[in-house]
Order: sequence, then structure tokens, then C-alpha cells
Amino acid sequence: RRGGVKRISAMIYEETRGVLKTFLESVIRDAVTYTEHAKRKTVTSLDVVYAL
Repeated sequence: RRGGVKRISAMIYEETRGVLKTFLESVIRDAVTYTEHAKRKTVTSLDVVYAL
């Protein structure tokens, strides 16, 4: 393991998954908003950067 951690609780994976899902939903929602505002149908990498 990294950082000297020898064991990780199994529950941490589900918690991490939930937090990551919430974060990504927010970023994707904002990126799509930028895309729609620019009257495009393709989300660009800059849309994602601006959403962050």
C-alpha cells in the first residue's frame, strides 16, 4: 500500500465510490451547461476544465 498503510477497511471502497460519483456528477453537469450555452453538442476538454 502507499504511504505506509498496510490495511484498508473494505467499507472505504464504497465510501470512496460514493464521493467520487457525487463529484463527477457535479463536474459533468457543469461541463454540459458550458456546452449548451455555447450552442454545441460536443463537450470539449476546456468545458471540463472550466467546470472544475
